[in-house]
Amino acid sequence: MRKILIFYGSYGGGHLSAARSIKEYIDANYTDTETCMVDCIEYINKALNKVTTKAYSEIAKNAHWVWKKVYYGAENGPLTKVNDKTQKIMSIKLNKLLQNYKPDLIISTHPFSSHMCAILKKKKKINSKIATVITDYAPHSQWLMHSAYIDYFFVAHDGMKQDLLNRGIKEDQIRVTGIPLSHRFLANYNKEKVLSEFNLSSKKRTVLFFAGGEQGFGKDKIFNMLKSIIEAFPNLQIIAISGKNEKIKKQFDELVLKTNSNETVKVLPYTNKVAELMSVSDLVITKPGGLTATESLASGLPIIIINPIPGQEEENAEFLENKDVAIWIKKHDNIEKELYKVLNSESKLQSMKINARLLAKKNSTRDICEILLGKP
Repeated sequence: MRKILIFYGSYGGGHLSAARSIKEYIDANYTDTETCMVDCIEYINKALNKVTTKAYSEIAKNAHWVWKKVYYGAENGPLTKVNDKTQKIMSIKLNKLLQNYKPDLIISTHPFSSHMCAILKKKKKINSKIATVITDYAPHSQWLMHSAYIDYFFVAHDGMKQDLLNRGIKEDQIRVTGIPLSHRFLANYNKEKVLSEFNLSSKKRTVLFFAGGEQGFGKDKIFNMLKSIIEAFPNLQIIAISGKNEKIKKQFDELVLKTNSNETVKVLPYTNKVAELMSVSDLVITKPGGLTATESLASGLPIIIINPIPGQEEENAEFLENKDVAIWIKKHDNIEKELYKVLNSESKLQSMKINARLLAKKNSTRDICEILLGKP
């Protein structure tokens, strides 16, 4: 029986989603394994986890300039050394879990857990295989700390492989698989059935609009953006997902009433049916988190990128725009104008959809698991 420990972090939902997809695939396809999924920072200190995740959420929403300094400051310089010392201290607590569980394989979807496990392996506290799954479209040095002690780096595309090679990572450590994806995005959905379930029309173009989840854009900005789209495109069908933000949900509902757009705008709270909704959509408007971008590509959807967090999300945005699968709406751009260009040009829309499908790696989760565990 092979014991597998899967680490994630609570800073944004992508790390958890990637970890969950890997666990679900292993549990469903491998009978000789035992898996355990752990939030690495919560395990070390629940109070610390609560404070830091709250701080990240607030900075992501309200102080982009702060996060930009933190992100690039941690790439090189004094912050890198401070972070390394912090991870060494925290690894002492994490080691207790590792000694008790004794995993054969550690899979990490967050840089902190990769960093701590590499420290422990360097100190010969553990001898487990370590696999790091990078959940963005550009690497940050924090993913690569003590890289000689990481057995595998799984990356989203060939450009990242070259970047890692340039940073001194050995070629046999790197696998280009894509970011782990839920099996739900591999399913074929009955379009008419999904449209009927959400009271949507098959005769209108459909846009899936994400409000940003826990790391939203700021209520006024996202409200005004949706309002302008509703007013500029009265015949467009919009699925507005407010996530777990009840205040934004209430604002969206009031906006629908005020604009008398209940026939064309459907406001949804957090939903586990994103795969189904993407299957009936023509385009996605969203922040470019690694997982949301991956799901959109797997669904063959062009992306309108709004308000990315400096650092990893801006790097994701740059990559997606360069691949002609996305349009990045910057500060002084007009979202209605850019949306009009795509929706009123069938050739542009189809070209972006084709590029999205060509870029997608829909079997990423399977490929990662087979590299690590062999074919089931």
